[in-house]
Amino acid sequence: MSKHREWDPTCKVYIGNLKSNANKYEIEDVFTKYGPLKNIWIARNPPGFAFIEYEDPRDAEDAVRGLDGTGRSSPPRRAYHLYSRSQSRSRSPVYRSRKSRSRSYSRGKY
Repeated sequence: MSKHREWDPTCKVYIGNLKSNANKYEIEDVFTKYGPLKNIWIARNPPGFAFIEYEDPRDAEDAVRGLDGTGRSSPPRRAYHLYSRSQSRSRSPVYRSRKSRSRSYSRGKY
């Protein structure tokens, strides 16, 4: 499995505010509702965040739109943001708009 820094940034989703004991199965349970996951990486030192990678960038966008700001008090607590590779260092979220979900997805500059 590749490191999360090598994943396709258009398919990558940052998950923050997780409990320190969050596990792969809890994350899969929530995020597979938006599409098939390709990779999951959970931080352990320090804990509290994770990255997931979808097979399709539109699924990543849908997950961000559907779950952003939906933190809960039950485990795991969640906050979702999608970051591009260049913006991940500044922790500035990227929100993309899409007019349709056609397979002719255009990969613009992000």
